[in-house]
Amino acid sequence: MSTPGELIPRSSLAWLLVAQLTVILPHLPRLPLWAGAFWLLCVLWRIQIQRMRWTFPSLLIRALGLLLVFGMVFSHLRTLIGLDATVMLLVLLFMLKLLEMRTPRDALVVIYLGFFVTATAFLFDQGILLTLYQVGVLLVLVAALVGLQQTAGRQNPLSALRVGGMLLLQAVPLMLVLFLLFPRIAPLWAVNAPGSARMTGLAESMAPADVAELARSGALAFRVSFDGDIPPASELYWRSMTLADFDGRRWSMGAPLLSRVSWEPRGPQFDYQVVAGASGQPWLFALRGASSNDPGVLQTADFNLRARAALNAITSYQVQSRPQSLLQPEGLNAAERARFLALPEGVDPRSRAWAAELRTRHAGDADLIDSLMQHFNREPYHYTLRPQRLGQHSNDEFLFDTQRGFCAHYAGAMTFVLRAAGIPARVVAGYQGGELNPRGNHLLIHQFDAHAWVEAWLPEQGWVTYDPTFAVAPERIERGLQDAVRGEGSFLEDAFLSPVRYREVGWINQSRLFWDDVNYQWQLRVLGYQSEQQLRFLQNWFGTTDWQRIAIWALLLVLLATVPVVLWILRPARRAADWRVRAWQRLDRRLARIGLQAQPGEGPRSWELRLMQHLPGQRAELKAFFEQFVQVTYAEPEAGSRRSGRKALQQSLRVLLRRLPRRRPPQPTRVLDEVLSSGSQPPL
Repeated sequence: MSTPGELIPRSSLAWLLVAQLTVILPHLPRLPLWAGAFWLLCVLWRIQIQRMRWTFPSLLIRALGLLLVFGMVFSHLRTLIGLDATVMLLVLLFMLKLLEMRTPRDALVVIYLGFFVTATAFLFDQGILLTLYQVGVLLVLVAALVGLQQTAGRQNPLSALRVGGMLLLQAVPLMLVLFLLFPRIAPLWAVNAPGSARMTGLAESMAPADVAELARSGALAFRVSFDGDIPPASELYWRSMTLADFDGRRWSMGAPLLSRVSWEPRGPQFDYQVVAGASGQPWLFALRGASSNDPGVLQTADFNLRARAALNAITSYQVQSRPQSLLQPEGLNAAERARFLALPEGVDPRSRAWAAELRTRHAGDADLIDSLMQHFNREPYHYTLRPQRLGQHSNDEFLFDTQRGFCAHYAGAMTFVLRAAGIPARVVAGYQGGELNPRGNHLLIHQFDAHAWVEAWLPEQGWVTYDPTFAVAPERIERGLQDAVRGEGSFLEDAFLSPVRYREVGWINQSRLFWDDVNYQWQLRVLGYQSEQQLRFLQNWFGTTDWQRIAIWALLLVLLATVPVVLWILRPARRAADWRVRAWQRLDRRLARIGLQAQPGEGPRSWELRLMQHLPGQRAELKAFFEQFVQVTYAEPEAGSRRSGRKALQQSLRVLLRRLPRRRPPQPTRVLDEVLSSGSQPPL
């Protein structure tokens, strides 16, 4: 092992630079371009130091470099606080550490820091691809650690990589035991990180342009697995939030409702599990009439589900839904009624006048709503993702002039007209439909499935769902967005590289669904293995959740996992792992079948002479093998000759083994007589 006072060997430095590059690569997409140039500058300086052309930076230069790093981070992010700033500072200081690394002990600090920087990548992504890549990063870091311990005379990069791989494999059993049994705590990547990553999804307010932006995204919003039959697509309305306030342009949630949840469960119940991605919002997704027993899920007064904290990591939860349930059928109080009838003054006068006309023709609220839905169905309204820009009176211009729009236009305009006609109404935002993945029998709900519809309150019926988009473009609800806009070619037109865009191409779609199922199982079995899932696992396998008994089981399993590894490491055969010894042993085992194995204490030349007496037909092959064996074992190796000598020895052994007889021939005496009569000295 290198001593603390000596310099870092050149090969060890190469390992360190490779290890640092692999650690930094996952962070580069979140770093500015100058960060990559900064690392290259540090590497160049370090190489020049190793070549003794430049010197180590002085204390003043190191201090100025530290100030420069903090200044560049602040200039880029306008803050030094938060997850983005902290990780960026850590990565840049990790780069800067190259310039003050003088001894192997300093290199150890760099390697240990590399392990920590590797873990920070999971703050932003926990996908299976990154995980597999990080396993490779760990292998390189461990190989760099092994290479640092090699003596100057035995620097072998491939050997360091092989030893590092063996160390990681030996740690796998212990890792599995700890993963399954160690008490689960909140993962490091579950920290609240607002602004740390760009998250797509529904916001707490809605304008038509917002939904249009989501409709252009092929990103996955969430997955759903049903315990039984999957409902038809026309019934898959995934509620997320209700929008009650309108300012003339945007619908928003406003202040939360304070009334108690009151509903009458009716109809069949659907049980399912939702796995939602990180959205930065607490809103969850569920069918109408939803409830959940998960402790991290709350039910709101407007019959939606929300998490106790924002979804900054992949989240799994169980839901039970009865879509035919009556929601708040007993009535609205005065404050609720006023809120769901409120409209801003001075906007959309033609829509108000039309609502008054509808009210004079229809005394009943249900009849008025039916008439409005028939209007959307009969008149030449068109569903499109390329609507015209609307002015100040957006609902008037949409209903009576352009008549072209998508779900946000129709839901917003219908809610406005209903309120103007005296019917309490609100917009519901969420997703509609879903794509079935037959491999995992689960639904994929993408961002382009974002949808908005209407809930109107009717006496004795409560909140009733109406979807004007279905009246205009039923194919959007029954078959999805792609079919609804097939004629205009606007489906994912800005996402040229999205595989979802090409799902009608057979092999692309099959590959996409296969990879999706792999990711889903990863999220469900690994990322979703949190405290509740662990308790169920312990109860099923050990019949208890008492942590004292679990600790005893964990200790026993750790012993069962580590003792075989230790015995395998310390096995006697490991001491005979040299390739020359293996060649000798292989020949010895083969000749033992015919009684010509090496005798105790017998050297190669003596064994060779004895074999030539008994195997005169193989003298040339025996001579070739033993000459090569003596050369690679006892001669001083020349530079670069080790690999060629090993290859030549293995080749001569293969030739000899093919020529050896299966039975021992009778012992001839003339071979020895010929050798003695020739007057030549036998080989020593």
